[in-house]
Amino acid sequence: MSALTRQAALFEYVLRLGDDALINGQRLSEWCGHGPFLEEDIGLANTALDLIGRARMLLSYAADLEGRGRTEDDLAYLRDERQWFNVLIMELPRGDFAFSTARQFLVDSYNYFLYEALQASTDARLAAIAGKAFKEAKYHLRHTSEWMLRLGDGTQESHAKIQQALEEAWPYTGELFEVDEVEQQILQAGIGPDAAELARQWQKKVGAVLAEAGLQRPKEVWPQTGGRQGLHTEHMGYLLAEMQCVQRAYPGQQW
Repeated sequence: MSALTRQAALFEYVLRLGDDALINGQRLSEWCGHGPFLEEDIGLANTALDLIGRARMLLSYAADLEGRGRTEDDLAYLRDERQWFNVLIMELPRGDFAFSTARQFLVDSYNYFLYEALQASTDARLAAIAGKAFKEAKYHLRHTSEWMLRLGDGTQESHAKIQQALEEAWPYTGELFEVDEVEQQILQAGIGPDAAELARQWQKKVGAVLAEAGLQRPKEVWPQTGGRQGLHTEHMGYLLAEMQCVQRAYPGQQW
């Protein structure tokens, strides 16, 4: 792999990770003031802050890799919809508490194994970011796993709602493990993990929690994809409009 190719692949890979974290954090932040009770309201907000903090580190690194003078703020607030490369599951509307819990459990399970593996990355800066992210990912996964058990093994109504939420979110999980040229380059360079191994670990963990919660694993369906190519759901534009409105209205302002 040439230095230029490696640089370009690394930039896009880190940008993808940053986009995933920021869009997921933005969605979770929508629960602030709307949680089912105070402790969980604070817990959701704290998780959102963890994800936004992770996004800052990743987007700052991506900006440095790009070398065009852009900053993390430029990448967060001045890109249009087709220039974002997060997976689709991150941008889906928050829905009710069951949907947010199911979606976050599936994402947290993925992040746990992803950032565990990235700690061994040949890229020192990415490995350092992963070290911090993995500490947070462990807590996030424990938290949402407990909620899956509580709702799945709770009342008839809570069981039905969390099962329905799983059915709605499941078609978007296949995109987490898609492999394209960027992923291949990153794997060959020892920068990122093998998607097939991540999928195996994810399936095992998710299956174990669902079984303990008395929930049925949804049937495999045609995966919903396109986010890594900048092709998004109809919800993405509304999310960006809200997230970027202040910077767009008052360009270049700083706190």
